[in-house]
Amino acid sequence: MRKSVAKRTTVTRAVTCAAAATLGCAGLFALPSSASAAVGDLTVQYHTGSTGSDQAEPWLKVRNPGSTSVPLSGVKVRYYFKADAGNPSYRFACSWAVKGCSNITGTFGTLTHPTATADRYLEIGFTSGAGSLAAGADTGDLQLRFHRSDWRPLNQADDYSFGAAQAAYGNWSKVTAQLDGAVVWGTAPEGNDPTDPTDPTDPTDPPGDGATLFDDFNYSAHNDPKIAAHGWSVRSNSGGPGVPGATWAPENVTFPSSGGNSVMNLETSTSGTGSSTEQTEVLTKALKFKNGTYAARVKFSDAPKSGPDGDHLVQTFFTINDLKAPMADDYAEYDFEYLPNGGWGEPSNILYTTSWETYNPDPWQAVNQHTESRQSYAGWHDLVLTIDNSTIRYYVDGQLFGTHDAAYLPERPMSINFNQWLIDLAGQTSTSPRAYDQQVDYVLHVKDQALTPAQVAAKVTAYRSAGTTFEDTVPAS
Repeated sequence: MRKSVAKRTTVTRAVTCAAAATLGCAGLFALPSSASAAVGDLTVQYHTGSTGSDQAEPWLKVRNPGSTSVPLSGVKVRYYFKADAGNPSYRFACSWAVKGCSNITGTFGTLTHPTATADRYLEIGFTSGAGSLAAGADTGDLQLRFHRSDWRPLNQADDYSFGAAQAAYGNWSKVTAQLDGAVVWGTAPEGNDPTDPTDPTDPTDPPGDGATLFDDFNYSAHNDPKIAAHGWSVRSNSGGPGVPGATWAPENVTFPSSGGNSVMNLETSTSGTGSSTEQTEVLTKALKFKNGTYAARVKFSDAPKSGPDGDHLVQTFFTINDLKAPMADDYAEYDFEYLPNGGWGEPSNILYTTSWETYNPDPWQAVNQHTESRQSYAGWHDLVLTIDNSTIRYYVDGQLFGTHDAAYLPERPMSINFNQWLIDLAGQTSTSPRAYDQQVDYVLHVKDQALTPAQVAAKVTAYRSAGTTFEDTVPAS
């Protein structure tokens, strides 16, 4: 049964809800913003944690010698190395970090112009949870390591960034740092400016050949028999989330053409009353999706296609299972939620990603982790969520948006959902009709494999090149 949550928190706490089989809501707290430092106001210190042959251990500190605070989410550090014979894959790990390993990311890439000492790099990034780096401060230890996937010996002696004699922290120019996309420290291997395009494929990730759901949403109408045959349900039953008295209107789900592809359009409309409000939702009938990669190309809208603007709208892509009892520990939900006009105490547009452990609807109690960005996301965006046995990662347009902890991993399979609905009618009090669109170009799930955004794009391109508009090889749970 679907439930609408009537109780909300104060304006200092935002609650975000995306529901299909049941309603889930996140307690979200605003994070302070800080200004960016001037270009050049970063240094990187390095010492080697290991000179052995089983793994490389580049220990790093990022320091801010400038006069202005630096948000660490805008910082990228690259350590360059030479792949060993046989072109092996590598794995990254964080042993310990003052900022918390859950706030440190590590991805591998290949250089466009290989040299005698480098054809790969390890790029270190920071989630918003790492906070900011104050003027004159450093990050403290980042005790990092990487190794071959097969744990065979690796050779550090021919690695560009390696310093065998660097037994204590010191400035190290063979590691580069970027701030908001500009290089502010270090020198890359010759011919490999970090700001130049490089091979986006992460050579350490597994190939995308697992059990897969792909749908290009090539349908004629909401009642096309293929929709149900392909495992989707276009919602028509009553209930939350959203405005009390609103209906879920399947006829408002259409499939126009955009950019040469068929897309799914979710229209939500209102004339300022509950009875005039029509919301839309499409979800998989089966709860069979758990670990792996979830991806969709979604078009968010800041303004209505007709009528006055300002409604507290929620546009979503998420996965969810049912809450069997209040605070049940086997509940799971993972959300992309965009509020173009704010809501839940937020004054304007904001994008949330939220990972759920559980909740109690009344009295309200939530256990979750979230990341948010307060800016406009109007237009098309590539959204990727990966869940493995240790980490939940959210990507927007190829960039890491948030990393969430193992405590929020799913215990049971889930459905895949898209919906668009109104939180309330307080954002725009007019009784003039207005309508909003959210569009979805495709959806992809690859079971048990955490793909990079580049691998997702390549897999979608391969499906379309082959003329495949639908495939579902994911077994029933």
